[in-house]
Amino acid sequence: MTQPVPDWRAAWLVREAHFPLEIVFTRPRRTAAISLTGSACALDCAHCGRRYLHGMSPIEQADVEGATSCLISGGCDARGRVPVLPHLEAVRALRPGRRLNWHVGLISEEEMRAIAPLVDVISFDFVGDDETIREVYHLDCTVADYARTYAMLRRHVPVVPHITIGLRGGQLSGERRAIALLKELGAETIVFLVLIPTRGTAFAERTPPPPDQVGELFAEARQELPDAPIYLGCMRPGGAYRDEVDRLAIRAGLNRIVNPAPGAVALAAELGLRVVWKDECCVF
Repeated sequence: MTQPVPDWRAAWLVREAHFPLEIVFTRPRRTAAISLTGSACALDCAHCGRRYLHGMSPIEQADVEGATSCLISGGCDARGRVPVLPHLEAVRALRPGRRLNWHVGLISEEEMRAIAPLVDVISFDFVGDDETIREVYHLDCTVADYARTYAMLRRHVPVVPHITIGLRGGQLSGERRAIALLKELGAETIVFLVLIPTRGTAFAERTPPPPDQVGELFAEARQELPDAPIYLGCMRPGGAYRDEVDRLAIRAGLNRIVNPAPGAVALAAELGLRVVWKDECCVF
């Protein structure tokens, strides 16, 4: 992949040429987060350490009152797959009147066919570096495995790839390759996330990548994928860091931001963007 000079004006012109002057801000309060495995996960990933599963409702106790959509996720087995098949009937019970966004990991095509009738969209973590896969996820897999699974999933349902910037303990390591592969394989939408050093994980004492590096990736992605809506998802550090990154996301021409910092909301108005607020997971 060629690496365009991080040029905010160039990125903004791409946005103007391909999208209306509108930005969507989302607050996903009407999307219920459901874990198929409770707090269990075989991987103990360096950036998560099962911590984020504790913030989800176990499928057996799912409270979806008032929810118009659900994130169906959970911990992975030792091969990087969320065990979807044992829970089909429980998920089916949540389906009426709700859209379902699944996080499935490296599932097989047989499993994909089984869940397809219950899927509106799949959120798929896409990694562009073999060493990062081994160091962070502790999986004996390669980028080729991720690309192959991604292509398979797209044959059945809409898929939104997610790229975590700084996944390897705050270092950039494969993000640009991931963008290049998605350009080659096809991507209707892309979501960027940013590493959050989380207490109790192996990366607790790391620092997220510098905001200027994050912003450069935004601008490059906007130019490399001019027709694809690009979103900034919910997983990113807060405080002043978020404010700076969110502002850079707007200047780079991203289309949607989850839980935006106040400074980003103000910048959108300053730049003449029409603001649309939504209240579900950004992939809907």
